[in-house]
Amino acid sequence: MAHRDRRPSNPAGLATELPVAHPPTAQARDAASLIIWRQTPSGISMLMGLRGAKHRFMPNRLVFPGGAVDRADFHAPFATPLPADTLRHLAKSATPELAQGLALAAARELEEETSLTLGCPPRLDGLYYLCRAVTPSSNPIRFNARFLVVDACRVSGVLAGSGELEQLRYYGLDEALAFELAWVTRKVLGYLKLWLAMPQPERLARSHTPVCESRTWTVE
Repeated sequence: MAHRDRRPSNPAGLATELPVAHPPTAQARDAASLIIWRQTPSGISMLMGLRGAKHRFMPNRLVFPGGAVDRADFHAPFATPLPADTLRHLAKSATPELAQGLALAAARELEEETSLTLGCPPRLDGLYYLCRAVTPSSNPIRFNARFLVVDACRVSGVLAGSGELEQLRYYGLDEALAFELAWVTRKVLGYLKLWLAMPQPERLARSHTPVCESRTWTVE
C-alpha cells in the first residue's frame, strides 16, 4: 500500500513561522533618589556622583544618591515624619507604608553612599517630592524611582564616599548639565530648577507632579 503524507496541507504555499519567544518583562523595583541642593553665590548646586563603569545600571553616568527600597526600610525608626504635602503626592503611586519606606530608603542610601545623614534616626520633615520615573520595560533592570529633594542645611556629617559613587561632590547646575547625562537625569534637573524657582507657598499648593512612564512625561 502506498504511503500517505499525513502532514497538514498548505494549499496557498504560505511560509509558516514559529512564534518568537520574548524574555519576560522585569518588574520595576520601588526606589528613591535624594537631591541635596544648596544655594551658592554662583547659583544652585546639587550633590551628585559618577556611577562606575562596572555598574550594571547606568554605568559612567552622573546621578544622585539613592537606591531600591529594602524590606527593613518599612520598619526603620525616624525622628520626624514626612510633610503632609510630600505624603499627599507620594500617595498617588504608593501606599502610606511604601511612602514612608521610600523616605527611609533615601536616608539610608544617603548615609551608605556619602556618609552624610539626615540624623539618627533620620528627620524626614525636610523632604519634598519632585517627580517619579519608571525605567522602560525593555530594560533588564528597572526601577520605579521617586525623586525627593532636601536642602543641604538639613544634612550633617563629613562627605566621604563609599566607593559606589565616584567624584562625589556638589555640582553646579550648568556644570552637571554639561555632562553626558541619562535623559531622565537631565529632565529631573530641569524640573528641579523650576521647582526651586517657585515661592514656597506655590510649591506646597501644587496639585500635580511629573511622572515618566514608557519614556513619556505626564503628570499625576
